[in-house]
Amino acid sequence: MTAAPSQLALVWRLGAATTLIVTAFAMVGPVLAVLLQQAGHGTAFIGTFSMLPFLMVGLLIPLMPRVLARWGTLTTYRAGSVLQLAGITGYAVSDSLAVWVFASIVCGTGAAALWNTTEALLAEEAPVKMRGRVMGLYQTSLGAALAVGPFLPGVLRLHAPAVLWLAVAMVAGCLLLAVTAPAHEPHAVARPHTGTLHALRTVPWLALLAFCGGVFEAGLGAVGAAHASASGLSLRSATTVAGAIGFGSFLFQYPAGWAADRYALRRVFTGAALVLLLASIAMAFAGRAPWLLWACGLLWGGVGGALYTLTMVQVAHAFAGRATAGGAAAMITGYTWGGTLGPVASGSALEGAGAPGLALLLALLALAALAAARRAFSEG
Repeated sequence: MTAAPSQLALVWRLGAATTLIVTAFAMVGPVLAVLLQQAGHGTAFIGTFSMLPFLMVGLLIPLMPRVLARWGTLTTYRAGSVLQLAGITGYAVSDSLAVWVFASIVCGTGAAALWNTTEALLAEEAPVKMRGRVMGLYQTSLGAALAVGPFLPGVLRLHAPAVLWLAVAMVAGCLLLAVTAPAHEPHAVARPHTGTLHALRTVPWLALLAFCGGVFEAGLGAVGAAHASASGLSLRSATTVAGAIGFGSFLFQYPAGWAADRYALRRVFTGAALVLLLASIAMAFAGRAPWLLWACGLLWGGVGGALYTLTMVQVAHAFAGRATAGGAAAMITGYTWGGTLGPVASGSALEGAGAPGLALLLALLALAALAAARRAFSEG
């Protein structure tokens, strides 16, 4: 059944708003990481700080399907936008670490609402035969945001305070798009409800794949930027390591969706896991060849992001005919916990054992993704 044009219009409107806000945070995250590194904090501490928004999403996302069913699409999205604006303003108005921690918690709370709303709408409204390409296109826009954000300070020649206030303006634009959107009721209100925990029990291997995607795409940017800064690069140059991860995400999302529409998903997942394994092993040699920081980042962001996109495609198939908010929330939960634990684990490995230690950790994770890909489709 083809979605009504008005429904798809809302999907793309909120998708545009979400892309704007992701651009803002892709720009701010590496800057905050570099500022913390310049203040004397190690990569393990920076990784822990970077995980806070993801931690809040991981804790709250299981509740979001119920919130969506009760509040509706736009109310939930607008509330998340307000919280995001409050959090990003906290970064700009203060240089206190305590304020930054609180701002990260507020941002994470808002992100939980924005994320589940957009993904659930997309999974419901995308035409079945084009599901991979539609989701790939949306994720490509987010990949573009992740790619562009870290480069903006250098391209615009901005210092840290100006970057933070530019991010405030961008999040305000996201809120404006949400406030002026026409009324809409999500299909989840009328369809049988699938809870997040039930969805996790139904597709646990997909959730593990989403977790791996979260580590590689969302969990390595800040730590990579801090490591590059500690190696002697300027703030503008160091943030481009995170930009390589985002650029990879931009390049790989639509091809991944295209492949999902044409080939068996087991083959696509398996190929993605093997590429991540090779890129992780290559990281061990980054000390001798610094350019590998960017090359590995490109593959981590691209293939890690593709893993998440592919899990959302499969969830939309698996939960067809039911409210997809629970299935989407299950994948977001997996991805978010990857983004939460990734910075802590990678930062600690990098601080304790350098690039080889990080390479070993990521290689083990890639092997876990390979095993999960085979188990998820073992009956097919």
